[in-house]
Amino acid sequence: MDKIIITTIILAWSIISSAQNVKPRNLLTGDISPEQLSNILISADTWHPYPTIDEPEAWGQFPEYIRAFFINEGEKNLDYTWPVIPATAALDFVRSGNRTNYESVSFKRREVLSSLIMAELFERQGRFLDQIINGAWAICEETYWGVSAHIGTQRKGAGLPDVTEPTIDLFAAETSCQLAWVLYLVGSRLDSQSPLIRERIEYEIQRRILIPGLERDDFWWMGFDSRALNNWTPWICSNWLHSVMLIEKDRDRKAASVYKIMVILDHFLNPYPADGGCDEGPGYWDKAGGSLYDCLDDLFSITGGKINIYNEPLVKNMGLYMLRAYISWPYFINFADASAIVGADPFLIYRYGKSIDSKDMMDFGTFLAVNEWTGPENLVYSFGALGRRQLPTLFIFSDVLGHEGREPLLPNVWLQDIQVMAARSDTKNNTGLYLAAKGGHNDESHNHNDVGNFIVYLNGKPAVIDVGVETYRRQTFSDERYSIWTMQSAYHNLPTINGKMQMNGREYKADNVMYKAEKNNVTFVLNLEKAYPEEAGIQSLRRTIDFKRGKEITVSDNYQFINPGNQVEMNLMTCFKIYQNSPGTLILFNKKNPEEKLKMIYDPKTMSLTIEPIRITDERLQRVWGEEIIRIGLKVKECPENFLFLIKLSEDN
Repeated sequence: MDKIIITTIILAWSIISSAQNVKPRNLLTGDISPEQLSNILISADTWHPYPTIDEPEAWGQFPEYIRAFFINEGEKNLDYTWPVIPATAALDFVRSGNRTNYESVSFKRREVLSSLIMAELFERQGRFLDQIINGAWAICEETYWGVSAHIGTQRKGAGLPDVTEPTIDLFAAETSCQLAWVLYLVGSRLDSQSPLIRERIEYEIQRRILIPGLERDDFWWMGFDSRALNNWTPWICSNWLHSVMLIEKDRDRKAASVYKIMVILDHFLNPYPADGGCDEGPGYWDKAGGSLYDCLDDLFSITGGKINIYNEPLVKNMGLYMLRAYISWPYFINFADASAIVGADPFLIYRYGKSIDSKDMMDFGTFLAVNEWTGPENLVYSFGALGRRQLPTLFIFSDVLGHEGREPLLPNVWLQDIQVMAARSDTKNNTGLYLAAKGGHNDESHNHNDVGNFIVYLNGKPAVIDVGVETYRRQTFSDERYSIWTMQSAYHNLPTINGKMQMNGREYKADNVMYKAEKNNVTFVLNLEKAYPEEAGIQSLRRTIDFKRGKEITVSDNYQFINPGNQVEMNLMTCFKIYQNSPGTLILFNKKNPEEKLKMIYDPKTMSLTIEPIRITDERLQRVWGEEIIRIGLKVKECPENFLFLIKLSEDN
């Protein structure tokens, strides 16, 4: 492919990008042409982000306990037998919805390979080379580098992968990145065993990733159609970019690929909320905003700092989102598919903060690192992050741990574009009540039907909760998604009205949203009638959440119905236990600290109470909530055409 054709393709990409958005930001490609990029792009021979195995002094600088840890991890896998991934493991996804049978084998292979690479880098005696060869060769022989849940992106649909059509999903891209770094880090030692190892790896990366990535534009995550983008875009691009820089030898194809990646990242950034809010929740930030940072960090590096958009307000806000979503360690606001316990990457947060010149973010990164640090195991990353995350972390971890950390207890948060608010009583000791609530719509990425949902924490511990999401299976990302209980509004802190829950779709949304924060009081108001189907019979539903700092949270729903004789049941989800139940008052306590109690006051004359224990069997949810949560139901006894529902939540002293 000659340079003129490459330029023509890139111009076509740019035109499509502009057509998708009336006023595209185009932060990456707006001020640079393909030719200009080609002129400033560093060659593969020049790009030397981290030391290789041939630089022993760089690997000898680490403390002995770090060296011993990584060598020991590699030693555990010296006798590892590289298992075959059965065809039926792929078929399990379409047969039963199970994706674990495939992923467990695939991911384990790659994790073992990374452990062997790190062990060889630290020991440099050749003891791990045969297993590295076996692992890299076994992965090259796999029919598909992605996972069974994503095979359906091929033209022949889900089931078994079509070897004639390589498709790029998250884990095909991660695998490519891992193998590219294998060659960068220990390639000279592999070459001494056989030049065919390098040739095979380069061939497979070209066939599976570099060629389809450059020559196809119909993968949805590229953004050349009208589909909304999510974490897939920067996550894949970050791996693809590394693969291009480390493997592609043709300079014109390399420049074209990097520019296309920049165009695709602009597709991701152009519609992104200006407040930087991640509607997928903080659990996906390291794959969304965090993966964008991976790309920006590399683009800065491979152009000698000439591509630099760290001062853009959007880029800053995307990083600061993690401070704004933070509640108390280890908890974050967990709307959508996020878990309440995120396990945020402290080293990534620190590096992002350093790049955007945010001391608050750097302080937060160190705070998390100190709280999470248990030893060198904190320096181990998933397989594809070998060069993107593990090496950067390894060479900066001592700086992070040596920095002075600080917990970001923000008094108020308002992300007006995704309509998420938060407020707390105490910004010094994280005591008392904490409130977060959301508006938005029911077509968000990783959406739950949860417009108007809220959560309440007491002394930094979850009390009124968003349950989160169970372990992913086939139904999770299918037309059966909303048959799963955790996705339904009846299992969020929302009413079920005339037997109707909220519906999914962008038209089901909050309206007339207002937020106001003062020194002693915070108010969040929004209309919810559009979040429910017409069959619910609602003329208007105005929810007001009033937070008197240090005192109480009042939730009031003002209903106006089209017809008389309505049924309303308010649902509240809690991980607390019931301490006392008397008419009009319910006292709940933290099962880990019974002295922490939350009082709920309601009107027993107009509402009847039900308490429904819910047994948790899913491992993902059990890790956060244990084996049981409770759904509290408040059913309106008689609901006229106009009705005011009101509850108060306060700390019980």
